[in-house]
Amino acid sequence: MRSTRRSLAARLTAAGAGLVLLLPAAACSAGDDDTGAARVEVFTWWAEGGEKAGLDALVSRFTADCPGQQFTDGVVAGGAGINAKQVLTARLAQDDPPDTFQVHAGAELTEHIDAGQVQDLTAEYDTWGLRQALPEGLVDDLTVNGKIYSVPANVHRANVVWINPQVLSDAGIHTTPKTITAFLRDLEKLRKSGIESPLALGRDWTQLMLLEAVLISKLGAEKFSGLFSGETSWSSSAVSAGVRDFAKLVSYSNADRDSMDWPDAERLLIDGKAGYQVMGDWEAADLEAKGFKAYDWFTFPGNGDVFQWLADSFVLAEGAPNPDGTKCWLKTVASAEGQGVFNAAKGSIPARTDAAGTGSASTAGFSSYQQSAMEDWKTATPVPSCAHGSACSQAWQNAVNSALSAYSTTHQNATTLHKALVAAATQFIKQERE
Repeated sequence: MRSTRRSLAARLTAAGAGLVLLLPAAACSAGDDDTGAARVEVFTWWAEGGEKAGLDALVSRFTADCPGQQFTDGVVAGGAGINAKQVLTARLAQDDPPDTFQVHAGAELTEHIDAGQVQDLTAEYDTWGLRQALPEGLVDDLTVNGKIYSVPANVHRANVVWINPQVLSDAGIHTTPKTITAFLRDLEKLRKSGIESPLALGRDWTQLMLLEAVLISKLGAEKFSGLFSGETSWSSSAVSAGVRDFAKLVSYSNADRDSMDWPDAERLLIDGKAGYQVMGDWEAADLEAKGFKAYDWFTFPGNGDVFQWLADSFVLAEGAPNPDGTKCWLKTVASAEGQGVFNAAKGSIPARTDAAGTGSASTAGFSSYQQSAMEDWKTATPVPSCAHGSACSQAWQNAVNSALSAYSTTHQNATTLHKALVAAATQFIKQERE
């Protein structure tokens, strides 16, 4: 993965002066509290639900692992992380960094690396044995110019299809499609059975998730990853065929997709108005929370043993007020015990392949889906996700989302969409190489 070079000033404009009002109360230099403990400000957007439960479990572990250090919550709620990213941009511009901040692992971090806002953690990876505990492919994706700058707390899987088994059974569908062609046949069978929108779909980034899953099927793991490094051409006939298949799949989705976020599309699945939804594995916890337990899942047809990953990670900020305490936080995040308690509560899975329960081989506390995903993570081929910042920069992701929105809302053809994707790739790969 190559680092993109964009100016800090461009991001400051997006932050805006009004963001000062959003700064959390913890936005101050970390010193000692009244008990003599040194504060470690941890900046996240984990404010509620399973995310907050996971963070609380991780904080308890940190407190036990790091005596003399006190967790300070730098949470900024709302916007699925958008608000937090804006506030973080403003704070970094004001030379007021938290000790550590949450960021999607992979390409999303490159802007912070280029701006000198995060510190090299390569030595800690060696000291903490992370090269052995994490899959080699993941370590490769986290490495920028020979260095590693973040510690993943978890892994989510993006290329999952969620199903309403009753809807499929009523339409006479009793097998899992193994190819996109078979998937399209089942979608047609659902439509003929009276399901108007067999595939539940939301706006922009959820459509990008679908496109990426199709491209994995068409290209395989290595060539798919090469789309974002410049080693695979976006102009190829395989990508063109993938875009055409994507267009066919979209034709089976709900007409109001561009006005829906993923939970709204999920409601179609729950209510029996759709049979399938392509979504990351946070959907399992959400379906459970909404009382819909009669769901099932499978890996996107044709993806085989490819595990498309995204991960929440933490960094050591440049200028962190308490670097020693922050390293202890990061060590806890990296540990088998820390990842075990965090992910069991959050609904994701450990990035480590040896972390479960309390660090033993036990899978106690993990759902059946999590246990299945953990087994796949040990042996599957990992590839990153542009839709979630592990494969491409935020700017590249925005350009692709714009192309998808234009295709979906103005009923463009697949050829026009393919040209827009090629144009976006050409622009951003060129920037990465300059």
